Amino acid sequence: MLNSFSARSSFAGNSGQQQRRCWLDERGLVPYTEALEEQRSLVAQRLQDPSLEDILLLLEHPPVYTLGTGASLDFLKFDPTQTKWEVHRIERGGEVTYHCPGQLVGYPILNLRHYQQDLHWYLRQLEEVIIKTIALYGLKGDRVPGLTGVWVNNCKVAAIGIKVSRWITMHGFALNVSPDMRGFERIIACGIPDKPVGSLAQFLPDISIERIRQDIATVFGEIFQVELKKRS
Repeated sequence: MLNSFSARSSFAGNSGQQQRRCWLDERGLVPYTEALEEQRSLVAQRLQDPSLEDILLLLEHPPVYTLGTGASLDFLKFDPTQTKWEVHRIERGGEVTYHCPGQLVGYPILNLRHYQQDLHWYLRQLEEVIIKTIALYGLKGDRVPGLTGVWVNNCKVAAIGIKVSRWITMHGFALNVSPDMRGFERIIACGIPDKPVGSLAQFLPDISIERIRQDIATVFGEIFQVELKKRS
């Protein structure tokens, strides 16, 4: 059960209307560039035809570092031009982050015209998806004023970075479930030097990314008031 939370209390879009459908595409390990190109393609299709339905991609990536459009190289502890690590500067907001197996990544491709045309609202909704999901496991997720993401016991367990084109979203959230955390030692994650990065496994050693994937999809559907259908 999702406690007593009702997505309608924070949702002003589809009240009294039939739920909007959102396709759920669950993958395993997907190379970062492959997922990026797919997102760009899905967004381009929806810019051309806004009637296309929304999609939520849930997947994992091999080890990779990504930097937002205006991210500072000062937060890298290595030279990106002379390294064996895969590094990409992409079109999302935010600073440097790290992806690897054991981290669940969500890329919602949504048309915000059907929700709220408000980026602050959208970021808070993504945080709420994480907070409500980990609450199912007895963990209290916190927001930090002025920052984006979700923290547990002062450790950042979820990073969020988005790009919106004519109200079509891409990029999204990364939840550290049970990753190898050593990759974060090579960066100042999200450009925040005074708050450590953590994972759910630190608090729940037996946590399963498969179960988290199922729960986060369910909560996403409730928060955004959409009917999730698995994409073949």
